[in-house]
Formats: sequence, structure tokens, C-alpha cells
Amino acid sequence: MSVRLPSRYEDLDVAFRARLRPNPDLIQVVQRCYSSMKISGGLRFLPLYGRSGSGKSSAVRELATHLPECRVVELTRSQIQSEVELVAAVTSHPGRGQLTPQITVAVVDQYEEVVAEQNAVPSQFVERLSLLDRGVLKDSCVLVVWLTTSREFQAQLAGATTRNERILASAGMELVGPAKSEWPAIIEETFEFHNGGQNLPDQEVLRTDLEEIAATTGTIGSAIERVGGQLGERMGALQDLSKHQVVMLWPVTDGLRIQRIQSFTNAREGYRLNWGSFYQELSADDRRTLPLAAYNRARLYFDVRLVPIAAADIYPLCRDLSDSAPSIGKSYLDRFEQSHFVSLLKETWNLDSFTPMKERESKRAAVARDWYNTSGVTRDPVGLGRRLAYCLGEIGISAKHEQDIVTPHSTVRADILVSRGNSFQSEVIVEMKAFSAENTMPSSIRDAIKTTLRRHAQLAGFLPRT
Repeated sequence: MSVRLPSRYEDLDVAFRARLRPNPDLIQVVQRCYSSMKISGGLRFLPLYGRSGSGKSSAVRELATHLPECRVVELTRSQIQSEVELVAAVTSHPGRGQLTPQITVAVVDQYEEVVAEQNAVPSQFVERLSLLDRGVLKDSCVLVVWLTTSREFQAQLAGATTRNERILASAGMELVGPAKSEWPAIIEETFEFHNGGQNLPDQEVLRTDLEEIAATTGTIGSAIERVGGQLGERMGALQDLSKHQVVMLWPVTDGLRIQRIQSFTNAREGYRLNWGSFYQELSADDRRTLPLAAYNRARLYFDVRLVPIAAADIYPLCRDLSDSAPSIGKSYLDRFEQSHFVSLLKETWNLDSFTPMKERESKRAAVARDWYNTSGVTRDPVGLGRRLAYCLGEIGISAKHEQDIVTPHSTVRADILVSRGNSFQSEVIVEMKAFSAENTMPSSIRDAIKTTLRRHAQLAGFLPRT
């Protein structure tokens, strides 16, 4: 699977560019120039320095996104060299239905890198601006911004305004881009948008990795490139190497509990465990001390799911857990077979026919709720697993209860172990999470996920057993 993480403005999806964060310092300069030009007339010139990858192009080209009355024009080489073309570019009328701009920002983006006779460029171009300031552009409210990665070249541009200092907006302004504390969120947002909603943790790049990169990198552009390098190294991730899948099965009794379980998952993707939701529930100490990289690796390796199942769908199957060979009506088994849980086991999950799980208001649901909360079934997950394994066998799924999965690193006992023959993930480890309704809280869900991820990280050898 290919992924994208563009680090340059030109490579960003056009629809994403409008989501770029504003640069307050740059906007303040534009506002100041606008006020000055409205009062005193003429145009203004801003030689703007910034390190490569600092976000100069993004900040300037998207000014119109944050200042609706601003029009941004990127000047071509011919427009820089020709007064006639320059005037035409900055004074052209907006298209039909568009607002007339109050200020035009004309951008020269690092033109010095390709121009011949660099030493002549500053004086010639700035002299042309000085003449236009007194002539045809004296009432046009135009700000010309020249982007450069060279302090020396910036100084040459500023020095060339000596004969007309009024047009110089700032002699040595540097654009530094967003604060480093914002970089991880920006990188995550950029990746998610350009990869169909996928999250970086799904590629084994965690928030802690992004924070470390931000702390040791000079610009956001170079930080994005470093993340891209990590993605390249980790392509073909471990998720495709395991024959096991892990399903945490959590009985629920009402809409609130359904919502709480689903909030930790990507429900439409078969209740895949959502790392971002899980991470948000962790305390500051957990984020600092837990081996989160190993947990996330286990999540991907075992394709971990957190699946709710309605108590009403299992109550008719589990009334007397002491009976080793109960007689269960076909209609009850049919209803169980239609659950999201069984469709995942049978690999018949179909997004087109997916219907979100909802609370059922019925006498049957009320009886099941009372059974689940008062019968003591939440204190007997072994018995519950044994019965559900039996029911799975009744509908043609090979399942055994209380089975050990052994590796050289550790052992995990599956409450139910489902065998799927020639399927790529040929075995499903089902963990019963039979918590009481009162204990189905975000904190208890979080802790149950932590336990499962730790066990399976140890099973795969990602984490030493302690």
C-alpha cells in the first residue's frame, strides 16, 4: 500500500491547502501595510526570509484563505522582468461573482535561484517598483512579497529601496512558521487528509515519535520529510505477518454502553481498535511510562478489534451456563449469527450493508438487561466463553474454549479460539470482556485494552515478559 506525506506546498492536495494554519506575524504585516497604503497611497515591498521548509510559501499563498478581502498573485519570471506584464498581473479584475479585493499580494517565490545576473535583479526590480509606486500603481494597494532563503539576498533587496524607503514594509523580517508544539498535530492532519483518513499510528508512527522529531528538527518541512523517511522504512508493516486476529468481545445492555465501546473503535471498519481514541484516554503518566510503541505494534500485528454484542443476542443462548450441551432454538442461533461479531468471524463483513448497532427498546431487551446485570454472568467469563464457543459450533464455526496460544516469548489463553481454515488470519483469539454495565466506563474500557495489548505484545516478543 502506498502512502503520501507531502512536505512542500506545491505537492499538497488543493483541497487541503485552505486548511493550512495562518501565520499571525505575516497577517499583522499585511494589515499594517494595508492601513498605510489606504492612508498614504502607493505600494509596499516585503523581502521575506525563511529557512527552506519553514512554511513561507504556504503562509503567503494562503493569505486569501484567512483574509477574504486579500487577493494573492504568484508572479512568473516574465512578469518580474516586464513592467507591462507585472502591472497587468496585479491589476487584473476578479472573475464574475468574486469580490473585488481590497489588497493584492504579489508573490515572488525564491526567483533568485533561477535568475541570471543575480546582482542586477534587486536594483532593477525595486527601481521598477519605485516608479510604479509613483505612477500607475499609486492607488492600487499592492504588496509585493519576495520570498528568499538567503539572508544576503534579502539584504540586497532591502538595500535597493534606499531611493524610496517608503515602499519597504520591513527590512529583515523572518518567517519562522508554526510553533514546534503544533508540528505533531499538523503532520498527523496532513497525513490523514492525503491518505483517505488513515492515521499515522496505523503506520507505526506515534505522537511520541513526532514530538521527538520536532524537538530535533529545524523546520516543519524537514520534520515532515523525516517522518516520510520513517514511513518508507516501515512500509509493508507487520499487520500482514500474523495468522492470528484478536477480538475483544464486550456485551452491552444499552445505548450508552454501545456508544462507549464504539468510541474506542472505527466501527465501520469492523470495529478496529482506534489508537487515537485509546491514546486520548491515557493519563499523562501512562503516556510517559507505558511502552506505547510495542502496544501499537501489537495492535497492528494482531489486527485487534473491540466488538460490542447486545446482551439480548446472547441471553437466550446463555441462560444456564452449567449445562454442557444445551438445546438452543434455531431462531436464537440465527439471530446470534446475524451479529457483527459473527460476521467478523466468518469474514462476511460488508461495509455496504453495515448498520450501526443501536439500543433496542423491547421487553426482550429489558429481560436480557436484567439477566446480565443480576444473574452473575459477569463473574463467570469462563462459562460465558464456553457457551458461546458451543453456539459458534452450532452455526458451523470451529471454536474451542480456554485454549493456550504458546510462542517462545509468552503464553496467552484465549477464552474462545476460532479456527478459520485457509483464511489468511486462520485463528481468532476471542477475549471475553464481561464487565457489568456499571463498570463499562471509559476508564475500564481503556484499562481492558491496555491489558490485552500488553499480553499480546509479550506474546509476539515486542515486549519482554515481566
